[in-house]
Amino acid sequence: MTSKIKQRGKDGRRWRRRKDKRPGEIRMAALECFGERGFAGTRLDDVAERAGVTKGTLYLYFQNKEDLFKAVVSEELVPNIVRIESLLSEKELPAPEALAQLMRFWVKTFTTTRLSILPKLVISEVGNFPELAEFYIHEVIDRGFALVGGILRRGIDEGDFREINVEETIISVIAPAIVTMLWKHSFEPHGSRKLDPVTLVETHIEIILRGLGRNPAAL
Repeated sequence: MTSKIKQRGKDGRRWRRRKDKRPGEIRMAALECFGERGFAGTRLDDVAERAGVTKGTLYLYFQNKEDLFKAVVSEELVPNIVRIESLLSEKELPAPEALAQLMRFWVKTFTTTRLSILPKLVISEVGNFPELAEFYIHEVIDRGFALVGGILRRGIDEGDFREINVEETIISVIAPAIVTMLWKHSFEPHGSRKLDPVTLVETHIEIILRGLGRNPAAL
């Protein structure tokens, strides 16, 4: 009898640990479902089934599908932006090196993980769900733009970069990463051409840093 009670106690502890992980498991299940069916086509029943919980359990953590999407962005994507902000701030790298590290970080963190589906998801659903688009712009795009823009402006001030239109250059820096993620989830499954994110980013770093140099025509 005692052994059974102890076993139930152990099971209870395992179950409590499991409960702690449930929100994260539901978020990742939602990300997979969003990637397969789109936001509009995903039902909370689909997410619950993928996460191995009941729909009632899902509602204990998330009020609706919009709340779940925002949680995916806030808890799975935004912490990575915070991390690279902190890393670059702590290291105080020269602007060219900081920009290169940022671009490599994006490739490693976003284009090669399940998070890579988010840009395509937002772009494809933006017309029908403007509130989610506004949320994504505020939480992700504005923050990413500010990070790149800060590095570019510092590079100009410190003499590492020539005078440029910073706002337009931000787009030029970010665009290949976006294209890589869109390609991965749109064209790659249906064609023979596969993009190598690592090679692409290293090529882009060289092009960008040469273009930002004080005398790009001489390079």
